[in-house]
Amino acid sequence: MILPTLLTLGFAAQNVIATHTLRFACSQLVVERLDPLVNPGMNPSPHMHQIVGGNAFNTTMSPTSLNIAETASCTTCTFSEDFSNYWTAVLYFKAKNGTFKRVPQLANQNIETAVGGMTVYYISPDNKTDKVTAFRPGFRMLAGTAEKRTKSERMVNLFRCYDGYDSKMNYFPNPMGVGANDTTELPKKYCAGGIRVNTFFPTCCNRCWDGKNLDSPDHKSHVAYPAGQSLGGCPSTHPVQIPQVFIETIWDTGVFPRSEWPEDGSQPFVFSQGDPTGFGHHADYVFGWKGDSLQKAMDARCDVYDASPEKLVFPPEGCPQLKVQSQEVANKCAKAQSAVEDLDVLRY
Repeated sequence: MILPTLLTLGFAAQNVIATHTLRFACSQLVVERLDPLVNPGMNPSPHMHQIVGGNAFNTTMSPTSLNIAETASCTTCTFSEDFSNYWTAVLYFKAKNGTFKRVPQLANQNIETAVGGMTVYYISPDNKTDKVTAFRPGFRMLAGTAEKRTKSERMVNLFRCYDGYDSKMNYFPNPMGVGANDTTELPKKYCAGGIRVNTFFPTCCNRCWDGKNLDSPDHKSHVAYPAGQSLGGCPSTHPVQIPQVFIETIWDTGVFPRSEWPEDGSQPFVFSQGDPTGFGHHADYVFGWKGDSLQKAMDARCDVYDASPEKLVFPPEGCPQLKVQSQEVANKCAKAQSAVEDLDVLRY
């Protein structure tokens, strides 16, 4: 498996509009220590996660016995047929007195009524003659390695430091693609407007699957990162082209004033698995779209991309192949903690 370089991730981000993009909000479902992909059946799991999507999320999420789309009764996502679950580690702030606080999430631009959570992207190529195969029931995958603490060529996350935002959650500075100040680790400066992190699943950018396995022991080997820098084309080991998936979370770091930072000025944020670097940030995905809804959207090459306050805005209603629910309805979908505990206590 060949993993993306920073150039590859940047190329993917810059080509979001050139390709066809489903960009939509998934509000917070629950924050708790469960990880049914890496630690199935363990309650609680080793560290805290923030979870979005359908309310069928549980301790095991068995790929053979659980029909997610039929079991779930609601979803926190814009598209009401997406009962998939997406989850990441949680960011904490460590104050100079040694106490921890969970960092809340911010809504994203032009989807400002979402309650925290994350923004999800499904990307398909411009060429409509290329078949893009939607994931099958039971499909799951993992991006990143929780134990990672050092930089290498295997980069999965891209961080951006925001100075602020307006009432429509348009953040600044916010250049298209990879900005000059974007990093693959947690920013070391004070980010009054929050810290954005894009996490790319191993479907970027050639978006290739082996066509057989819904999972693999490492939750990655059944899908492939790109073999080169170009979009399109799959290696013989992974011949089936699938959607590119990545998620975007904006952490509200500005609520913690600079005066509460450590006296030596060191970066005070740490992910819930005890990672102060950001290199170990990771995300999990369990497919749960209802019926052939995602396949219809991929076949139609739907565009839903509220990219900016300018004219280039494609609302969810622009994809008639998918059913849309209001953000108010999506925000009401929630799930109680299975492992009930104080969210501001960092355990790992």
